[in-house]
Amino acid sequence: MAQTPKRSKHAVVIYTRYERFWHWSQAALIFFLAFTGFNLHGSIKLLHFGTAVKLHTFAAIALILLWIFTTFWNFTTGNWKQFLPFFQIRTTDGKWSSAFLVFFIRLFAVMRYYAYGILKGEDHPHKKTLRRKQNALQGLAYLTFMIVIGPALWATGIIYLLFDLWNGVPNAGLYLTIIAFLHTAAAFAMIAFAVIHVYMTTTGKTPTHYIKSMITGVEDVELSEVEKAYLETEYPERMG
Repeated sequence: MAQTPKRSKHAVVIYTRYERFWHWSQAALIFFLAFTGFNLHGSIKLLHFGTAVKLHTFAAIALILLWIFTTFWNFTTGNWKQFLPFFQIRTTDGKWSSAFLVFFIRLFAVMRYYAYGILKGEDHPHKKTLRRKQNALQGLAYLTFMIVIGPALWATGIIYLLFDLWNGVPNAGLYLTIIAFLHTAAAFAMIAFAVIHVYMTTTGKTPTHYIKSMITGVEDVELSEVEKAYLETEYPERMG
């Protein structure tokens, strides 16, 4: 039986400059879109309606362009695997069914931890590595955000924005109302995701631990001796 390589914790830059840029610029755009969106709905009245429309549209276009470029970046760098953690699971029998089973076991372990394990002072069940920066729950949440909430927002937003091109369609007014409702529902889902995300950043070693990690890119991860030697030789600047 092959022995499991010994691993030890080291401070390593695991979040690249682009990941950090993407994270913070996306967060800023989401909150700005929420601010202008609430102005459009009349929930707050800090901006003139016409100004809110223009700012909301420009911010939405910027976010869509950011998502498009980031999608390209994720696929070209292989970072997309971080959002599909079961692709990184290797089982002894090599079966996908076994990998999915391991994934769901890890998922429920993380859910249990956040449900009450964290209140009892238990250790987090997920140990970060270079290949597994995100736990199973994070990966699933981000995947949902990127393939459901995000596309729903930009698709309904674009259709709404281009209403003048299809306002001659029968029952166009009814369809516009439905599109507006779906856009608002997706927007609230995104706001909920952002609020929960902000809360989760306070559950680290200290309330600001995860925030600092996303600013500096440095996080404590478990490295095998091979990984440590590789980083020290090829990427010494990543060793914190």
